[in-house]
Amino acid sequence: MIRDITIGQYYQTDSIIHRMDPRVKLAGTLLFIISLFCFDNYAGYAVAAIFLAIVIKLSRVPFKFMIKGMKAIVMILLITVIFNLFLTPGEVIFSFWKISVTKEGLATAATMAVRLIFLIIGSSVMTLTTTPNNLTDGLEKALNPMKKIKVPVHEIAMMMSIALRFIPILLEETDKIMKAQLARGADFESGNIFKRAKALVPILVPLFISAFRRANDLAMAMEARCYRGGDGRTKMKPLIYRKADYIGYVCLLLYMVLSILIGRVLF
Repeated sequence: MIRDITIGQYYQTDSIIHRMDPRVKLAGTLLFIISLFCFDNYAGYAVAAIFLAIVIKLSRVPFKFMIKGMKAIVMILLITVIFNLFLTPGEVIFSFWKISVTKEGLATAATMAVRLIFLIIGSSVMTLTTTPNNLTDGLEKALNPMKKIKVPVHEIAMMMSIALRFIPILLEETDKIMKAQLARGADFESGNIFKRAKALVPILVPLFISAFRRANDLAMAMEARCYRGGDGRTKMKPLIYRKADYIGYVCLLLYMVLSILIGRVLF
């Protein structure tokens, strides 16, 4: 389960999406997430599904690899569906004891499930096709206008990039600690919820110690390389828009217009 989380990982391959400017992918991810809340019918979700399928195809990242990341949110997905299914008032389809399933609850549960799935997969596409360095540079460039109001753009971009980069590292560390504790006879499956939570203590303590040690090592490495922030720093590979990037922006604009028209106006 731990290894199934794909957010923060990078999938090495050569594709149009991989070669795109990270600013285009950041804008695309943001607009795609916003678009999921701009329509409330199945026609709009069909457009979003087609757009997402085209992007995944162009990225050359195996669809099975992306779906694997959904295993980690199955419990959150189930809780979201159950709460919306049973707690939404409306026209009752059937009822059992004090539990009622309504037509509106069924529609809301399906809508929220699709939104959550699309949101996770759409966000994974960005991290799977963008290296941490490019993601930092793209985020810094995108937030560059905020420097005029004294916002520490470089530091914010660096922290977000490091946080994303540390996700797969900490997941791998958690997997190793769990296997080590299981080899020592630890039991994480049996017992009630309180016993299971207590059994996680032998995992959390070494995990926090390892995380702080890695953070300290990273800080020392950055100081040893004379890192002093973003002022006056140059880039080994400066970001430059190419023809494919402008085409990407046009495709994003067309998708947003089409999704709003179909999701809000025509249907």
